[in-house]
Parts: sequence; structure tokens; C-alpha cells
Amino acid sequence: MNHLKALLVKFVVIALVLFIVLTLIFKVPFMDTLWISLATTVLAYLLGDLGIFKMAGRPDEFTKRNGLAAVADLLLSFLVIWLMARSLTGDDDNMFWPAALSALAITGGEWLFFHKFVDREVFNRPGKDLAGERSRR
Repeated sequence: MNHLKALLVKFVVIALVLFIVLTLIFKVPFMDTLWISLATTVLAYLLGDLGIFKMAGRPDEFTKRNGLAAVADLLLSFLVIWLMARSLTGDDDNMFWPAALSALAITGGEWLFFHKFVDREVFNRPGKDLAGERSRR
């Protein structure tokens, strides 16, 4: 159940970022944005969060795991968004910057908030709250 909650949170954030960047700014059709959001969510969660973030270091090495997972999120998000946007819209030339901007925004959210949420809610590890204090669960 915690995985579903994490996937839902991740999907909502990614869909919101992509809606703003792709649909509102760069006029990508809304349904294309939803498909890109879904693919990015699933791949990034499986590879980035359950793979790299969970396995990149010891449980107490949050900073190391967070940094490595954020780099992976940036690269993976960019590639998925760029390739899918090019494929779905047929616009081979103009999807680089929308994908780069979207990937940067998504990665910022992952690095600042989502990995802490996953550590606490999915992996059941006490972590630092937003004020930097150790939380006990």
C-alpha cells in the first residue's frame, strides 16, 4: 500500500510539472502529457527509487543515496520525456528544452522532498524532517 501512495504522489507531481511545462508553455496535447507522465513515473520509481535510491548505499547514508538517485532521476526523466514527446508530437527539433526544463524541475522535487518521503513511508527508515531534525517513527 505504501508503494501505491508513493507512486500516486510521484505521478501527481510529475503530471503537474509536465502539464505546466509541456502543455501550458509548449502546447503539447494534454493526453500526450499524461502518457509521458505515466511512463516517467513508473520507470523513475522502479529504476531510480526502488533501484538506485534504495541500494546506492547504507540506510544511514541518505545524502549519498539521495545524490546518486537525483542524478539518475535527471537523466532518466530527461530521456523519457524527450523521446516520448518527440515520438508523440512528431516534433523532432523542439522537444529538447521542454524535456530539459521538465527534468530539472522533477529532479529538484525528488532531491528536496520525494526521497525523504520514500525513505520514511516506503522503506520505514527514520529520516530528517524539513527542519533537519531526526524524526522517530
